[in-house]
Amino acid sequence: MPDSQPVVTPSAYLTLHYRLASSEGANIVSTFEENPATLQLGTGQLAPFLEACLLGLPEGAHEVFELTPEQAFGPRNPELIQRVSRATLAENSLAGEDYAVGDLVEFNAPSGGRFAGVLRSIDDNGAVFDFNHPLAGQPVKFEVRIIGIL
Repeated sequence: MPDSQPVVTPSAYLTLHYRLASSEGANIVSTFEENPATLQLGTGQLAPFLEACLLGLPEGAHEVFELTPEQAFGPRNPELIQRVSRATLAENSLAGEDYAVGDLVEFNAPSGGRFAGVLRSIDDNGAVFDFNHPLAGQPVKFEVRIIGIL
């Protein structure tokens, strides 16, 4: 019987190089200049939409996927731009911390987790944060080279 070439499955353990880039080609994250990544699909190490691109690829594949905002981090949601009171900001910051527009600030979620927002404006009464993913509303390129599938 001929050897069948391994392909990526939903729970595959694999070694790969990957690059996530803006539609203009600026790297957001890349392993191509470093050691490759080794990970198991289905464990949350890669976003589900990135894992979906890998399914069925054979060992040795080198592909570039052009993802629309809807295929990637989703469209921007105006409801995720919210005003936060000075009291809430104080509860989530270190004493004496100064914030500047563009800062990424983490907050405690009611469920016990953490979430982050980018500071858009601040005044004496509070601040406006954008809780959209920084890449929401943007097309991205996902380049991958499958080195090995275990």
